[in-house]
Amino acid sequence: MSAHEAAFGPLLRELRLAQSLTIEALAEASGVSVRGIGDLERGRRAAPQRRTVAALADGLGLGDTERERLLAAARAGRTPGYSPVGVRSFPRGIDDFVGRADELDRLEKLAEPQTGPAHAQPVVVAVHGAPGAGKTTLALRAARRFADRYPDGQLLVDLRGTDDTPPAPTELMVRVLKAFGVPDRDLAKPGPQAHPALYRQVLADRRCLLVLDNARDEAQVRPLLPGAGGALVLITSRRMLTGLDDVHRLPLGRLEPAESAAFLTSLVGEERATAEPEALQEVARLCAHLPLALRVAGNWLATRTGWSVRRLADRLAREERRLDALTAGDVRVAAAFDLSYRQLTPTAARLFRRLSLVPGPDVGAACAARLTGQDLYDTEDTLEELVEAGLLGVTGDRYRLHDLLCLYGRARLAEEESAEEAERARRSMYGWLLETAVVAGRWYEPGHGAPPATWRGTVDLSSSDKARAWLQTEAANWLAALHAAAAEGAHATVVEVAESLHWFSDQWIFWGHWPEVFGTAVRSAEALGDPLLEATQLNYYAWAVLLCEGRPRDSLEYSARALAAARRAGDTVQQAWAHHYAGWAHRLLGEDAPVADHITRAVALFEAAGDLHGVVQGLLGHALHLEGAGRSEEAVEGYRQALTRLDEAGGRVEEHIATFARISALAGMGRSYSRLGRWDEAVEHLRASVELSHTDGNIALESRYLTSLGDVLTSAGRLTEAREVLTRCIALGPDADPHRVADARARLARLDTG
Repeated sequence: MSAHEAAFGPLLRELRLAQSLTIEALAEASGVSVRGIGDLERGRRAAPQRRTVAALADGLGLGDTERERLLAAARAGRTPGYSPVGVRSFPRGIDDFVGRADELDRLEKLAEPQTGPAHAQPVVVAVHGAPGAGKTTLALRAARRFADRYPDGQLLVDLRGTDDTPPAPTELMVRVLKAFGVPDRDLAKPGPQAHPALYRQVLADRRCLLVLDNARDEAQVRPLLPGAGGALVLITSRRMLTGLDDVHRLPLGRLEPAESAAFLTSLVGEERATAEPEALQEVARLCAHLPLALRVAGNWLATRTGWSVRRLADRLAREERRLDALTAGDVRVAAAFDLSYRQLTPTAARLFRRLSLVPGPDVGAACAARLTGQDLYDTEDTLEELVEAGLLGVTGDRYRLHDLLCLYGRARLAEEESAEEAERARRSMYGWLLETAVVAGRWYEPGHGAPPATWRGTVDLSSSDKARAWLQTEAANWLAALHAAAAEGAHATVVEVAESLHWFSDQWIFWGHWPEVFGTAVRSAEALGDPLLEATQLNYYAWAVLLCEGRPRDSLEYSARALAAARRAGDTVQQAWAHHYAGWAHRLLGEDAPVADHITRAVALFEAAGDLHGVVQGLLGHALHLEGAGRSEEAVEGYRQALTRLDEAGGRVEEHIATFARISALAGMGRSYSRLGRWDEAVEHLRASVELSHTDGNIALESRYLTSLGDVLTSAGRLTEAREVLTRCIALGPDADPHRVADARARLARLDTG
């Protein structure tokens, strides 16, 4: 400081006395606290930030010259010697940071200088995620990026939240105060009881960035949050810290596959990464795109230059050894999981272990409850404890263990519970899944509908829509349970489940696993030695091969076997279905000669058996045959006849089955009218079919008939409408017919280039 410059504290006192103001009067005029002014004048605090100086100058009524003197003294007072020791140095390990662009952009916006009142409010961000998600790395990256915006210092405080006895908030406060240059005498004189107030005051007067790393819980971190000032506080924690108020929350999940590949490339080098791109992607996948695991894998390769990336990928592919393989020196992925696991309550730890038995990617609370025997509400509380601890992901009402945590849970299960206990839990879950699948599927079966009054389930199946939602969300789990039942010889159960899902399968045609379901049921029916069951399941399998897999030639083998079994059983209805599927396959193969014979036989047998559901399907098959033969006028009449039979049947044909048939009939009429050049009628009927499919939630049929409608609109010269329809088809998602979606893309491309 030059000779003509006064220290800030003495100058402030001089200017105050010159205006004949007491400290109290200046505090009232400026908005700066009495204690703050007193500490500044006595030199117990460094010179304040510019906005505080401006407030004091306004309170003193200073002119331009005196105002500039005060500002100059403040600038001189903020010397490097006062800056907190070490607050501008960060741990290594963030130079190879990749990804997290969205998260950094959000932090960038939160760190923007605040406008408005002189006394800004602190910004607090809670960054939470699973162990190894890279929370600390993100916080340090942000701290470096925003350092210039926080001239009063950037400080990292390790709260050691995963320790058995983490430091108390009061101890952490003293560390922060010392880092910000508060003398020991000022800490000792008022005693520990005054430290919280001093802590708040020191932070309120500084524009600083505080990283509170590895917070244990709300109780530890809440006293450390400033109540005023321009600080940015980044909290990192494995827990969600739900109890904190007035904080911005930033969840961290896995990296995107491209980000994972880029991260590994930064560690192993461009040459090795580009030499084995597929192996690199496999390593990233086996690391579950978890930053900690990726770093360990990358460091392993970086220090073993003789290893190929494929060698590590093959090593990680062994599930039972994967966590052991993800170790580099003193860094172990499993150790990071241990720290969170050991803080769980015994009930939560048991559920965590047993969730590793779930075969699918996620699970609902009702299914999870079967693993421990808890009631539903207690299970939900326990699941939320795991979510709060960062060990379980949640989307809506579905809970998910990521791959590495699932392997860790499986290891803990083998270590802490007997094989018998684990098997009982698995059987309880699988039994419940199959029982519930039967009840849900029967919503769509003729003669069943809503669950019986005696059923006491733990999921809401009070409507067919809710039943469908459950069957779809738990599909991976009940499918695994079905395979397990078949492997264990529970053949009657397998057949019962498949039978209950027969009509439901029309609602979700392109799920991709119906051939598995009905193929498994065929083998179980054969094992039971019942020709009627065998015929029924062979017919279902013929349908799945024919429609779901698009292999009409192969399906003929199964419809022929179904016909033979049905004849042995003396069952007319299954004989009719066998003819129906055979006729359908021959029609798709363009083999007209056998089509008419099979269709005629099918309709006659359905009529003889009094099977209205079959009759309607047979009439639709007959109309399809006429349409394919180019007999469009007769086809229109055939579809109309099917609709008439539906109207006459009334409530004897279940609503969802009748809707499915109406959708098909309206679409067929639309196609037939288009071949007759009657464009308005064609568009009208196809639109009706599409909208009925949409209302019914049958995305597979909606995709089919949207492409048909697009073709008709194109042929009619209504190109704008055609583009809209084809675009809608492309956007339907994974439950659509993939072939129709591909066709829609090709047609749209032709329209756009035409």
